[in-house]
Amino acid sequence: MKTIFSLLFYLKKQKSYVSGNVPIYVRITVDGKRSEMSANRDCDPKRWNAKGGRAIGTKEEIKVLNTHLDQLQNAVYYAHQCVIDMGLPITADAIKSSFLGTLSSSHTLLEAVTDHNDKMEQLVGKDYVHGTLNRYKVLETHLKTFIRLKYGTADMDIKAIDQTFVNGFDHYLRSDRNCANNYVVKNIKNLGKILRICMEHEWIDKSPFSAYKGKSKNVDRFYLNKEELAHIISKEFLSERLKQVRDVFIFCCFTGLAYVDVFKLKHENIRKGIDGDRWLFTNRQKTKTRSSVPLLPTALEIIDSYALNKVCINKGLLLPVPSNQKMNEYLKEIADLCGIEKKLTSHIARHTFATTITLLNGVPIESVSKMLGHTNIRTTQHYAKILDVKVSEDMTALKKKLAVLNTLKC
Repeated sequence: MKTIFSLLFYLKKQKSYVSGNVPIYVRITVDGKRSEMSANRDCDPKRWNAKGGRAIGTKEEIKVLNTHLDQLQNAVYYAHQCVIDMGLPITADAIKSSFLGTLSSSHTLLEAVTDHNDKMEQLVGKDYVHGTLNRYKVLETHLKTFIRLKYGTADMDIKAIDQTFVNGFDHYLRSDRNCANNYVVKNIKNLGKILRICMEHEWIDKSPFSAYKGKSKNVDRFYLNKEELAHIISKEFLSERLKQVRDVFIFCCFTGLAYVDVFKLKHENIRKGIDGDRWLFTNRQKTKTRSSVPLLPTALEIIDSYALNKVCINKGLLLPVPSNQKMNEYLKEIADLCGIEKKLTSHIARHTFATTITLLNGVPIESVSKMLGHTNIRTTQHYAKILDVKVSEDMTALKKKLAVLNTLKC
């Protein structure tokens, strides 16, 4: 994006001025926004050409003054070029800082993002998972593209990030990238985290998020109903890979485990529970919360069927789980073979456990929340809101009770 840059030398008279020399100032203007500084020289207003921005006369002192102003002008133009070469937004303040030699101590937005991501990468496997890191790397890619398209530069001074930038980035993700609302809000939230870190480092004075209006919306969560689940369970597959993926998927449907949690399961995760039966004990990688799930017969059958599997024995794993990409790729194939139109992914199994397996069969929402490892029961309530079938069953039961009462009255 082209900017309009201009430079002006002028005399700055005080309100009480009567006579004598007046300080000379430099005014840098970029796209109508100004920044001023002293030229460290003065001049008699009678000897000043306001239009040309120079002193009038042929005396040696006048020539020395004008030479100084010429050199100062060249230095400001050089400072302007330095800002361009650094890939920073061209602003009057940035040019002034470059001239004064203070620009080198400033920081940029992408510098902050890269620094955050590098530190997060060092903590993957300890405090973070690869999925979280990847989301911030995607944010970095989005920011690079947005800054280049919107501002015509490679990076932005961190102090130039304001409410206009945040709103513009929000609009870019929704319009140019056609991103869904919750995805946009999540990216803006992640950007906000990085800017809060910048505040802690005193790179900026305040966060530009005070007036941001983005808000996540509840979305419908797809799950399999009893008929669809039964069809997948009973389906005979000629391919061993599809059979194994089906088994892992069904295991998740009956335990509520997310892909990342079932992928790392070992035999020591299966222990005797409070009732003497086999339970599954694990810590959710996403929330670090403890999850304890009594194993239903279907899940136990699947575990026992892979007790002698060579891959499981060699790797010390409970089940032969492929990569998430392969898992979802094969699930799509399974859905096609079973005639299921829903987009089958590993996470739908978790949704199916929360709905078809537990809530629809009368398991209290508090127990479901604990087994899913949710840190807040409101997260579990999202599943309860979509169960029209459960509402219908509950109301049918109520109608029968009321009918009995009416009979007794008669």
